[in-house]
Amino acid sequence: MTALFVLDAGALVATDRADRRWLALWDYFVRHEIVPRVPAGVVGQVWRGGPRSVRVARVLGASEVRALDDPRARAAGELCGKARTSDPIDASVVLEAIAVEATIITSDPADMRHLADAAGVPVAIVPL
Repeated sequence: MTALFVLDAGALVATDRADRRWLALWDYFVRHEIVPRVPAGVVGQVWRGGPRSVRVARVLGASEVRALDDPRARAAGELCGKARTSDPIDASVVLEAIAVEATIITSDPADMRHLADAAGVPVAIVPL
């Protein structure tokens, strides 16, 4: 199924913490065969390896991890410039959502909204 959601680091942290609200949403994804996208930089923000990352590994295994290649990295940097922010990983989340017309699942809706506004494209955001 086409990705309808893009996860930020907050969703993966919520996975690690076994957040009930997030786990209910994840269960919905699984039941409806929804495959979210996760920009690779988000993985780097959260992944710590070992037993601590078992839950996160399950979510990542059922997600589409998107590379942060040179064109995406440059676009994220440009969006940071427009938004006057300094987090290219958050910018990559917003750009991925724009690219596939997806909803962002985030623990930081204000930053995501600010970046989307700077991009000039409406993006649906679900706060965790």
